[in-house]
Amino acid sequence: MDLLDAAGAVLDANWTGRYTRPSQALYPHQWSWDSAFIAVGRAWYDAERARLELETLFEAQWATGMVPSIVFDPAAPADAYFPGPDVWQAERSPAAPRGRATSGITQPPMHARAALEVHRHAPPDQRAASLAWLERLYPRLVAQQRYLATARDPRGTGLAAIVHPWESGLDDSPAWDRDFDRIAVPPGALPPYRRRDLDRAPAADRPTDADYDRFLYLLTLARAVDYDDAQVVGSAPFLIVDPLFNAIWLWSEHALAEIAGLVGADPAPHRAAARHIHDGLVRELWVERRARFCAWDLRRDQREPEDTIVSFGPLLDPDLPPPIVAAICRELESPSFHPRRGGVRYLVPTYDERAADFDPDRYWRGPVWLNTNWLLWHGLRQHGRTDLADEIVASSVELVRRSGFREYFDPLDGSGHGSDRFSWSAALFIDMVQASRDSAGPALR
Repeated sequence: MDLLDAAGAVLDANWTGRYTRPSQALYPHQWSWDSAFIAVGRAWYDAERARLELETLFEAQWATGMVPSIVFDPAAPADAYFPGPDVWQAERSPAAPRGRATSGITQPPMHARAALEVHRHAPPDQRAASLAWLERLYPRLVAQQRYLATARDPRGTGLAAIVHPWESGLDDSPAWDRDFDRIAVPPGALPPYRRRDLDRAPAADRPTDADYDRFLYLLTLARAVDYDDAQVVGSAPFLIVDPLFNAIWLWSEHALAEIAGLVGADPAPHRAAARHIHDGLVRELWVERRARFCAWDLRRDQREPEDTIVSFGPLLDPDLPPPIVAAICRELESPSFHPRRGGVRYLVPTYDERAADFDPDRYWRGPVWLNTNWLLWHGLRQHGRTDLADEIVASSVELVRRSGFREYFDPLDGSGHGSDRFSWSAALFIDMVQASRDSAGPALR
């Protein structure tokens, strides 16, 4: 079986009938941005299921427009994942969907971009069905984007704030350390709990117990106000403007402009929204003296200096000024993110390899992830840096060839970590390879 066939087999094995599990062991439910990534890859060979993937997710959209980070599968064992619906209690919010158990937070809004890619890959005999699907989904995608603009922009800067590290998708990134480490969990604030993730992964690879306490504490604070956005944003001790989250939001606005043109809607509001986010990114998050986009802690009004992969996210902005693009690429090609060890290099580590606390195996604190590789690949290609984009694809292919479709990879030796047969790794591998087939394809068999 060649690697493309193997990737499709992973997605098919994780298919539940309406959505794709991230993995069969650790992640038995539907995750928001996972489904976006999965739909993009699956669309190359099964556009019908790719459409159903996103449609199923949006059936659980909140009345506010928020797309929850998790939609819980009632068929999964109650103890299969922690924290489960009994901890989240999202039904306390009047905006939560009735009869669907979800989390009470969101994740990066990749979905308009994913929907556009799914439609682009529809085979000729499905074009009419795909366009009808896109027309049905469009108002929900608009509502998702509007939610971020209205409920998550407390400073009116055009940028959305996240209220929990889980909303970033990069849960354990050092980008949040200075803010997250300041959160003190009061004694007795949390009942005893058991971490299910440690049943299936080494503790050394996962967030620490202290960080997990903080994760759950933030959950309880949002739950205590019934997930009311104004109260959560007004009081959350963690309130961060993330460059990557906002760059994905901007990228999806550009996708919505294209979708609007396809379904007969006006693309102008989406172009204006993208420009508004662009202006905020450059004005608020670009720190000239560091030549870097920095996360912004709104509580302390501080831009955080950690050199992580979130700083490269604004490459997704097609209007990013060329001097800023050049500065990002210099950092991407520096020894911090592009090391050369006897000719071996695995791109792109999620944290500066020269940092004292770089960890090649602990979650987002150093390992390579194929979803961040995929995002950078897209950003680099649209700015004409196909040389570096091709290197990222080649490295991704080599990691999969060496270690399979793992959740993430050690950038020093290429070993795989986390879940095996991980869905977004398989899906994004398909997309990168198929789109780059002229250069990467012959080496796959």
